[in-house]
Amino acid sequence: MPELPEVQTTASGLDRVVRGLVIVDVWTSYNSTYFYGSDNIKDPTYFKTFKKKIKGAKIISVSRRAKNVLIHLSTGKTILIHMKMTGHVLYGDYNREDPFNRHIRLIIKLSNGKSLELCDMRKFAKVTLLDTETMHETDHLKGIGPEPLEKNFTFKVFKQRILKKPYGKIKVVLLDQAIMAGIGNIYSDESLWRAGIHPEQQVKTIPEKKLKGLYTAIRTTLLRGINFGGDSMSDYRNIDGKPGKFQEQHRAYRKTGTMCSKKGCKGKIVRIVVAGRGTHFCDVHQRLN
Repeated sequence: MPELPEVQTTASGLDRVVRGLVIVDVWTSYNSTYFYGSDNIKDPTYFKTFKKKIKGAKIISVSRRAKNVLIHLSTGKTILIHMKMTGHVLYGDYNREDPFNRHIRLIIKLSNGKSLELCDMRKFAKVTLLDTETMHETDHLKGIGPEPLEKNFTFKVFKQRILKKPYGKIKVVLLDQAIMAGIGNIYSDESLWRAGIHPEQQVKTIPEKKLKGLYTAIRTTLLRGINFGGDSMSDYRNIDGKPGKFQEQHRAYRKTGTMCSKKGCKGKIVRIVVAGRGTHFCDVHQRLN
């Protein structure tokens, strides 16, 4: 699933190219159950409403909240796209030779002759239309935790958030979108590796020094993910249909059996399952205390 860096890469890319363009038509091959009402429930009639309300609207800007792409319109509406497991949003003359770019389920045609196209191989993505002013009060966005890259997300805030689940395993807590937004399997593994914390370590047992290291590691890792254009270990592509490069920077995620690359460490990367998720860590410098 695209995580914060991938969704931010998508939103930033779209924001550069679609501002001021008008939506002239909409097409989908999804059946009706892939569109959602404002109450976050699948609505078999919603595509007709969706198409009617966005045709003729001008795109004002594109932003991100958690793992959602938000396309803000001149009509006071916002298109929300959650790419879920296998989705990514493409624009214009993207790389159509890449097999991961061939599963187009939704096309939003624009006034410059180009289109926004949602590629979604496994058909898990979510699309809906919200009132911009109240969108954060809807079931789609309410209850999401703070953004870990915001300036006001201090160490104090971070500590308060994760201590909401003091008996939880730290990997599970990091994945909880109600605790903080946007972190998934890849960036939790990489952050915990950088901070030297075992993924099953109980939150309340992590020393203050290690917590500060984890706070820094999360922000550093997410920013690196953005700087490298996201992670394309799976099928994520940017709006030009090109893969990101963060997968080339992995130190733990899917590095099972390799020697740990931390300076001076003689451990190996091992894989376990934590809360149903494949989890990767070093068996030496990330020992469970």
